[in-house]
Amino acid sequence: MAFRKPWVSPLFPFSWRDLALTAAIFSCAVALCFFLQNAGVIEGFAPPVFVLAVLLISRLTTGYLFGLIATVLGMVCVNFVFTFPYWAFNLSLSGYPLTFFTLLMVSLITCTLTAQAKRQANLLAENEREKMRANLLRSVSHDIRTPLTSIVGSTSAVLENPGLSDREQRELLENAREEAQWLIRVVENLLSITRMGDAQDRIAKEPEPAEEVLGAAAQKFRRRFPQVNVTVSAPEELLMVPMDPILMEQVLANLLENAAVHGRAANIALLLEAEETFARVTVRDDGSGIPKGDLDSLFDGRLKSRRPPDGDGKRNMGLGLSVCRAIVLAHGGSISAKNLPRGAEFSFRLPMAIQEAAT
Repeated sequence: MAFRKPWVSPLFPFSWRDLALTAAIFSCAVALCFFLQNAGVIEGFAPPVFVLAVLLISRLTTGYLFGLIATVLGMVCVNFVFTFPYWAFNLSLSGYPLTFFTLLMVSLITCTLTAQAKRQANLLAENEREKMRANLLRSVSHDIRTPLTSIVGSTSAVLENPGLSDREQRELLENAREEAQWLIRVVENLLSITRMGDAQDRIAKEPEPAEEVLGAAAQKFRRRFPQVNVTVSAPEELLMVPMDPILMEQVLANLLENAAVHGRAANIALLLEAEETFARVTVRDDGSGIPKGDLDSLFDGRLKSRRPPDGDGKRNMGLGLSVCRAIVLAHGGSISAKNLPRGAEFSFRLPMAIQEAAT
């Protein structure tokens, strides 16, 4: 039989972070009251100060535990330390029950509103994830169906037409291999999504030398697209960026392939720069650029598949770019794209200090 946590645990969770935050805010409130007392301020300054402290603690901590603790400690300080007679309890003071009730209500109301706000944020994040999953499924349904149809057609033509010349058979088999490679990359994108963990999109990040990750991605890309010139530029100082290197290589692979296949670029520049506490990675090409109508929906998986002049209708970049966005966001970063006078530029920023991803 599975052990069930007590029903109070979601309401009164404990964390060392919340304890430290409560101690810091409460210490500041006590210090401010001592300062006002020594400055000769008239009686009555303590309750508003501790009301503010309780408000901040209830808002910035999780659950009701530390807000209620701050309420009790606040009333002790108001009565015992900062109200005459000093350093003595006097429960018959005028207004004391009202002050305690005020502090208690501030704590309860603030904790309730904070919990509701967090639940709303979680619901919005979950809706966004469901929307992304739906968009991915739409993209995958097309990206998988079309190459499978082409593979079946090419292999059937070879098997059912033994009179085909060697050149014709080779062309059909090369087409089937290319379609199979495309399917492999689609599956890699889907595996990247599943690697990002649970519903909170948490991933395991370790400091990695960003230049090495860029170099590995560029090397793999050159093997697949030897006709495209790729240059890698990085600062002299080593940038250690918290990341999952496998997922980040997938982002770079998608962006590089997007420039080569959709942008039809002959030259691609892969740049690494430091921007304060962030590392910026830029993929800049000299291709045909991004259609203006696609800029607003580039990363949400809603791009329509277009049939280019060579008849290759499967090259839908919506899935790959939506995967890039999901991975970068899970790393706590941001991604953007824009057109250049010649070609296009995709760039993303990653924090150089480990932080939780936005949900």
